[in-house]
Amino acid sequence: MEFAFVFPGQGSQSVGMVAALAESYPVVKQTFEEASDAISLDLWKLVSAGPEEQLNQTSNTQPAMLSASYAIWQIWKSATDAMPNLMAGHSFGEISALTCGGAIPFADAVAIARKRGELMQNAVPAGTGAMAAVLGLQDEQLDELCRAISTEDKVVEAVNYNAPGQVVVAGHVAGVDQLIEEAKQNGAKRALKLPVSVPAHSSLMQPAAELFAQVIAQVDMQLPQPGVIQNATMAMAEEPAQIKDALQAQLHSPVRWVQTVHNLRDQGIGLLLEIGPGKVLTGLHKRIDKAVKSVCVCDNDALETAVKTIEE
Repeated sequence: MEFAFVFPGQGSQSVGMVAALAESYPVVKQTFEEASDAISLDLWKLVSAGPEEQLNQTSNTQPAMLSASYAIWQIWKSATDAMPNLMAGHSFGEISALTCGGAIPFADAVAIARKRGELMQNAVPAGTGAMAAVLGLQDEQLDELCRAISTEDKVVEAVNYNAPGQVVVAGHVAGVDQLIEEAKQNGAKRALKLPVSVPAHSSLMQPAAELFAQVIAQVDMQLPQPGVIQNATMAMAEEPAQIKDALQAQLHSPVRWVQTVHNLRDQGIGLLLEIGPGKVLTGLHKRIDKAVKSVCVCDNDALETAVKTIEE
């Protein structure tokens, strides 16, 4: 069976993540030590003990998630010779995918993750940005509501197409608040604001994207093996410069995860392995396409199950 690795993004982090794996595999702490050295921050202490509020700061979450996923990737390589046919990442998870595929050296990727988070945090003044999840509307219906509400000073846009009838919007607080109310009036099952102040993947991230382009311009990248389907293009880069262009565009472009899963399926992928903490993507996949099997690789038991599934 052909299979792909998919990497979760921000939102899957938690205090204590990968602790059980660390007890069995020294490479976990070694990975976090290397990451900590790269950004002069004790990431393992933060991940192990919190506080949660500090772990959830975007500039901390992103290097922590990268380190967790990269550690699991290292464990996978020690457990089996079976390698994925393709990779993809949800939002920030794309950087994890590229790093595990060898496109970006790990220490460089950790520094990139840290800077990306800082730029996102600083892109809009505190208290002016928001995100919300909307359940139960068709994509086209939600897109039309966003267009009707959005103005230059009250931006609201669909930014994460996570599953059928499950879309995240982002923008200015006023725009998101109005969208929540109008979505409910138009039949949404739920519309609730998320505990996030950064309007990720919206056009408000354009200034951050321009600064991020300067950051990644200094890093040597190469084509990953296996190939990585990138969020902004829905395709695999054919040269390193395209990787950087897509990473920049991703900051202010929507994440089309439903389309990504269908793309993987259409290329012959029958199994998706979620490489990272939690089971967020695995849950989404059940709603996107039940014909594609999905398994998380987030702890010892899950790792053993995934290896057996591949080697059967």
